[in-house]
Amino acid sequence: MSVHLSVVVPMYDEAEVLPLLVARLRRVLDGLDVTYEVVAVDDGSRDQTPVLLQRHRREWPQLRVVRLRANAGHQAAISAGLACARGDWVVTLDADLQDPPEVIVPMLQAARSQGVDVVYGVRTDRSSDSLFKRSTARAFYGVMRAAGARDAPDDAGDFRMMSRATVDAVNALPEAHRVLRLVVPSLGFPSASVGYVRDARAAGTSKYPLGTMLRLSVDGFTGFSLAPLRLATWFGLGGFVGALLLLAYAVAAKVAGFTVAGWTSTVVVVAAVGAVQLLCLGVLGEYVGRIYATLQGRPTYYIAHDSASLGLQDEHVPGEGPQE
Repeated sequence: MSVHLSVVVPMYDEAEVLPLLVARLRRVLDGLDVTYEVVAVDDGSRDQTPVLLQRHRREWPQLRVVRLRANAGHQAAISAGLACARGDWVVTLDADLQDPPEVIVPMLQAARSQGVDVVYGVRTDRSSDSLFKRSTARAFYGVMRAAGARDAPDDAGDFRMMSRATVDAVNALPEAHRVLRLVVPSLGFPSASVGYVRDARAAGTSKYPLGTMLRLSVDGFTGFSLAPLRLATWFGLGGFVGALLLLAYAVAAKVAGFTVAGWTSTVVVVAAVGAVQLLCLGVLGEYVGRIYATLQGRPTYYIAHDSASLGLQDEHVPGEGPQE
């Protein structure tokens, strides 16, 4: 049976919020009067998420469970869902209910009425987020825009609707550590946006600590822009010019018959040059690392099973007893 709409939901330890998500999402999708599937990607959860997904699937035939063998990360889980999704339109939605499932309705309307391939969910009100998160988000998008990602809409995360053509284009990309909120706009497909108020997390705890956010920023920056490499070049040129100026100053001081004795200035200059060199080496290392990972060709995720290829009686979830 053809599927008109697929909703991809990556999940990692979301047992607390899962019943709330299922209730709201099913009510929205059942009211659309289209064929649909919900692709729940279990990203190696350690709590009762797999068990709850299995129970909900027995009562909700459109719920499809894709279980990864190990935790692969948020972006990899979304990529796995996109690779499995069969719909003519595909929505990516986080499980924490900060992005309301009800916004899917105006997204689908905008896609049909405006004839676009991508509809972004844009957060018009982020008061539920902390000041630190709002500030770092603004800084991230500002830096990426300066680096060349001018098509990426502000305050648009991973809540979006994509046409089948867009999903096929994303799936064909060879990038191993893709950041979809930058990759999708870079394709240049016709797009529109739908504004919404970002809610507080309905239950559970955030799966995006500071370290993960930093890693995502580095992946986005190095995977999308060559600006850091050019910055390293400019640092090198600046250091060369500075060295020439210091040399000219030293020669002029010698000719004038006075010199300034002391080691402080020497230490400062050496330390500054060393710091710039280490920074440039770090930037080069990030790019070399991405090239190395791409050449290895290792998958970013491994699918343990997809319920679409199994019957309900064939499925078994760790932590749940045998089927009766």
